[in-house]
Amino acid sequence: MIDKIEEIRKKIDALQPKNAEEVEEFRLKYLTKKGLIPSLFKDFKDVPPEQKKEIGQALNQLKTYAQMKYNQWKEELGKDRESKAADIDFSLPANFVELGARHPISIVLNDMVDIFNRLGFTVAEGPEIEDDFHNFTALNFPEEHPARDMQDTFFFEKNPDILLRTHTSSVQIRAMQKLKPPIRQIYPGRVYRNEAISARSHCIFHQVEGLYVDKDVSFADLKQTLYYFAKEFIGPDVKVRFRPSYFPFTEPSAEMDISCFLCGGKGCKICKKTGWVEILGCGMVDPNVLKFCNIDPEEYSGFAFGMGIERPTLVKYRIEDIRLFFENDIRFLKQFRSVI
Repeated sequence: MIDKIEEIRKKIDALQPKNAEEVEEFRLKYLTKKGLIPSLFKDFKDVPPEQKKEIGQALNQLKTYAQMKYNQWKEELGKDRESKAADIDFSLPANFVELGARHPISIVLNDMVDIFNRLGFTVAEGPEIEDDFHNFTALNFPEEHPARDMQDTFFFEKNPDILLRTHTSSVQIRAMQKLKPPIRQIYPGRVYRNEAISARSHCIFHQVEGLYVDKDVSFADLKQTLYYFAKEFIGPDVKVRFRPSYFPFTEPSAEMDISCFLCGGKGCKICKKTGWVEILGCGMVDPNVLKFCNIDPEEYSGFAFGMGIERPTLVKYRIEDIRLFFENDIRFLKQFRSVI
């Protein structure tokens, strides 16, 4: 035991910490409960009675010496830091740290969520890898519907029943299966379709879908909700129009267009020279969809809508190519640094 004590003392004598980190390492190694010196005190109980006095004194001296060295080094390094700090001119400007920027898709998505939150809609999410039932069957898609074809949907080769979701409408089904009306939710997320990549379309894009199911919900409620959204999102001068359309999961169905802010209605490649940009599809929830989710269509009705996020972002920021959202070009992304 005496030899161990002397060996530890020699190691301490040889140390000369250069910074606070090394001083802390010394404390952890020698002075904490699991350190070398406390471990010697634990072994003290096995020392023969005739040696306890000598070894006990040596142990106490070692502990006192180690603590003294620790305090000394800590004080010296503290004075050194104070001396260095005194030489610093704090009036000099700090080093410039270049901040990143939110992606324009994230900015627009947050704006959309905020608007619908004010209307009482809550946010829910679901899986991007879906099954056929939630993505198609429960949404009233017939077996022969072209959206089931390989040219539109990314199916898993080993299991054709599994696919990358083509819309976030699948989350609506999951919500109606779990919740009882009234249901008022929006479903943002990433979706996938096997489409040619161009200035106006991409195989990966983002959607926000909405669902409202309750008693006595009408098409007038749907139109007023979306009209409010367009005014809040684009601006009070935006023009809105609804056109009859067809979706398997809504009846009646419509598409909503907004006036193109990129060209002021004169015509550009984004609006296809029409002065209008389609931003969403909508309609009253088909009774068959309610039945699939065990909701009585005689008692409840509802509306649903869905929009891509990329297209409204193109219009809002006057961007002419959707591919810019996915290319991670710093020159493009830096433009949104000032946008909160």
